[in-house]
Amino acid sequence: MLSKNQKNNLNKLIKDFKFSGSKKYKLIVLLGLLGDFDSFEYAINLKKFMNNTQSIDIDIFAIAIGNKIGKNKFCKFTGFPINNLEVVHDNKIHQGLMVSKGVDIGLGGWINMLVMLSGINSLKTIQEVFRGYTGDRNSNQIFSDEDQINFFNLIKFSGVFFKYTFGDGYLRPFELATYRLKNMLEILHNWNDYILDNKYLPQRSASFLLDDKEQIIYKYFSNDVLGYSSKMEDPLAFIIEKCK
Repeated sequence: MLSKNQKNNLNKLIKDFKFSGSKKYKLIVLLGLLGDFDSFEYAINLKKFMNNTQSIDIDIFAIAIGNKIGKNKFCKFTGFPINNLEVVHDNKIHQGLMVSKGVDIGLGGWINMLVMLSGINSLKTIQEVFRGYTGDRNSNQIFSDEDQINFFNLIKFSGVFFKYTFGDGYLRPFELATYRLKNMLEILHNWNDYILDNKYLPQRSASFLLDDKEQIIYKYFSNDVLGYSSKMEDPLAFIIEKCK
């Protein structure tokens, strides 16, 4: 349950950013930095969901820490609708909703992030990293046979490589790791645009699903890097489960 103060802050957020929408359900996603691994992955998954699931009457909005230039590049790369994303310059909204700010050992954002990537106070991270290399029979594949993968024009291959090597119809070994590497290279290439201030690198995310009466029917607060959902093998399953 959210506290009264959290509910008030969420309602204020919806009003201030005009996240009214016209559909039965509403998903509000509070991301960390635009350049966070989770922000990229979550946004891409949400965009795919919007394209492929027309039967669910839902509006999806997101807020991230960043600036206008980063927002434009982020939406162009991820495909997330630019009109459904707002950027803020700090994590005051996150604090108001008591979203985890991640590890803070007092040595700066970079060190804090490295600590979390090592699994300290971010227990699911190592498991999720390994899943990227080992694959997952309970997850869907990411790349189609026609997808072209290009790293610095030095390493080029198509998605059919995964089919020939590991089969298809599930998340193949190295597939998720390859996908995340693509996202990471985009972030590094546009670092100054995506990372507004590295002190916010450890800032985690939160998701709030509301019904047509503005009642919260699902919420999730992330504590881990690469842990933006309670069910990472099917990170958007909660939408289908709650919006039947």
